[in-house]
Amino acid sequence: MMNNTNEKTLRLLFPQWQGGNNPPYYFGAQLLAWLAPEHNGTTAEVQVEQPTNEPLKLENGIMGRSVLLQQAQRAQTLIETHQPDKIIVLGGDCLVDLTPFAYLNEKYQGDLAVLWVDAHPDVMTPNEFQHAHAMVLGNLLGQGDADFTRFVKHPLKPSHVMYAGVHDLLSFENEFVHKFGIKNATAEELGQSTDAILNWFTSTGAKHLAIHLDLDVLDATQFRSLLFAEPNIPKNTYDGVAQGKMSIELVIKVLNDIAQIADVVGIGIAEHLPWDALALKNMLEKLPLIGTSNTNSFGENTSAVSMQHRN
Repeated sequence: MMNNTNEKTLRLLFPQWQGGNNPPYYFGAQLLAWLAPEHNGTTAEVQVEQPTNEPLKLENGIMGRSVLLQQAQRAQTLIETHQPDKIIVLGGDCLVDLTPFAYLNEKYQGDLAVLWVDAHPDVMTPNEFQHAHAMVLGNLLGQGDADFTRFVKHPLKPSHVMYAGVHDLLSFENEFVHKFGIKNATAEELGQSTDAILNWFTSTGAKHLAIHLDLDVLDATQFRSLLFAEPNIPKNTYDGVAQGKMSIELVIKVLNDIAQIADVVGIGIAEHLPWDALALKNMLEKLPLIGTSNTNSFGENTSAVSMQHRN
């Protein structure tokens, strides 16, 4: 569907990193915003606490709970101030889509479908995991930690959600997805045809669509600005964690195909980790004359065991 130029579209820069406890997401979001095409509408930035050497605290089962809730409130306030018809979110970890998608579902009175393009289902709870970026879709469905679900006045209908690219679910994730009957099309299936997604959207009866695009749905052997492509880490660091299998060309096709039959009112792009740019940034900060003694080396010491950064 063609966009109505009279509609208000808010571009929201949200460089949140605490949801995955991964400081490079802060710079990754800023670079993503620089790379994005020029925006003629309103742009706003959510104030995010910059990475420091101070570790995040584990609070009631969630790493960095307090600061994440503060930042979600800031995002909600910005959105409600501007009252947009459509929202573009440039993040940051996956949790950045919590308040924007909740707002859109409320605005369109439940007439919103959500295509979740990701290698992971993002339905964890604090009982299974301590990083909130892996909980965001569960929260949008009204499930999980009450402090986060309070931002969701009208939970998404499970029938109005579909995955694209999810695979190799863990046992809890598999139980959740089957319990709520959430459909999925794998990268292999989409490479053959996008009909499954088009048929799903038609079956919802919804007019409006929001798209969550976690860049880790991409194949890290083809696109290197991803968590799983981090240089100089042991080969087995992310064993047991699903990694993306989609090409950039396939993502473009899937999203453009569904945009032909849906009114796309939201898109959130998350988890950009430009390792080479980060390495160069850190190098420049340490050189004579051009460098500075007040450095924030976002790209250093960020590796962890595979499940710590489960997306």
